[in-house]
Amino acid sequence: MVAGVDIGGTSTQVALCTTDLTVVDRMEVPTPASAGGGAMTGAALAAVRLLLDRTPARLLGVGVGAAGVVDARAGRILVASDSFRDWAGFAVTSAFEEALGVPAFLDNDVNAFLRGEATAGAVAGEPHVLGMTLGTGVGGALWLGGSLYDGPHGAAGEIGHVPGFGDLPCTCGGRGHLETLASGRSIAARYGERTGRQLSAREVAESCDPDALAVYEDAGAAVARALLVTAGLLDVTTVVIGGGVSRAWPLLEPSILQTLTTEPPVSGHPVRVLPSLLGKDAVTVGAAARVRAELGI
Repeated sequence: MVAGVDIGGTSTQVALCTTDLTVVDRMEVPTPASAGGGAMTGAALAAVRLLLDRTPARLLGVGVGAAGVVDARAGRILVASDSFRDWAGFAVTSAFEEALGVPAFLDNDVNAFLRGEATAGAVAGEPHVLGMTLGTGVGGALWLGGSLYDGPHGAAGEIGHVPGFGDLPCTCGGRGHLETLASGRSIAARYGERTGRQLSAREVAESCDPDALAVYEDAGAAVARALLVTAGLLDVTTVVIGGGVSRAWPLLEPSILQTLTTEPPVSGHPVRVLPSLLGKDAVTVGAAARVRAELGI
């Protein structure tokens, strides 16, 4: 079997998959993000070992999807948010290889999400896809010509940090990025500004009051404008969207579709937007798919 690991800011997901990417066992553990890279990989390794104890199998390799900008070739984190201590510069694949004695491979978590959906999910078989995750932040990734395109600096597809969406400050230090309207953190903040109530994005969606609908409408319209930018620049018109905020799809979809209808791509080909099929398994399955591709199994 192959293992897929998703190291997020709050939790770490681990899955054991057969070589056809069927998930046979999975577990979730807290991510000790404030304790440093060693503690974070240690928590993931402990979960992998526990799954192997529960499902005896020969482990062929481990794929890791991790938050931040990564060097997928060197297996190292390049840039991480201030939510993570001692994560930038951490040699992720070396830690896994030394502990488990099998090959390990690293991707940015959104790249792994898209690899999972393009290999075994909502856009399986599609040659050109934009992947977007709407979570605490907004991430993006590109699948071009049937393979992941991460760019010369590992940051291709990062649509969440493209400016042109107002003038609100972004967590990255910039202003007016898509993330300031469409992330879970921003949806909660925009709702709080309108109502004085401090709710999470999920609680905002559940409240479904006029202010909640307005905030989600703004988020959906902003997402659609980002998709139109991608369609105009790269002629990519198939999109898969995941992440926690996407679970409020009935609130996002109408605004996305309305904006796309009002301003269609110059190519004349409509943008097709699909919600994630793999859900919380998308990153782990994508990380496992990287192992399968690298080892030729």
